[in-house]
Amino acid sequence: MAEATRDFSELKSTLIKAKQPDQPQSAAAEGRPKLDRMGRAYATGKRKDAVARVWLKPGPGRIKINDKEENIYFARPVLRMILRQPLVAAGRDGQFDIICKVSGGGLSGQAGALRHGISKALIAYEPGLRPVLKQGGFLTRDPRVVERKKYGRPKARRSFQFSKR
Repeated sequence: MAEATRDFSELKSTLIKAKQPDQPQSAAAEGRPKLDRMGRAYATGKRKDAVARVWLKPGPGRIKINDKEENIYFARPVLRMILRQPLVAAGRDGQFDIICKVSGGGLSGQAGALRHGISKALIAYEPGLRPVLKQGGFLTRDPRVVERKKYGRPKARRSFQFSKR
């Protein structure tokens, strides 16, 4: 400790001086978009075992998943609807081109991972959308995963058939 404070008023003024530099930096960092050299926002989304890497850039609204169009990769309309939820909630549907690489899990988990990744990429591109997406629950990673198999059982909770005799 370089200096000793003598009373509470000095302590209060010291604390105020210590807090002041942090506040302007955090406000400046929050309002600035995080873009790469090509003007894209990047984010990673996760759901169950699926991991989605998402790049977002301004464009006519095309979505490519693993180098395939969205309606070819996700044939079910429900999965495409899950994908577009954050864009519709933010009022940005048709304003961004989205390029995604998804691996792991099944189609439902991959759609959830893409939704999470698109939401995070939207915030990286436009930080002002955070309250809208947070209220819709798009930024929260769904923690539910498959329960592990236990020894002495055929599955996680299923037990072998009981035999009385």
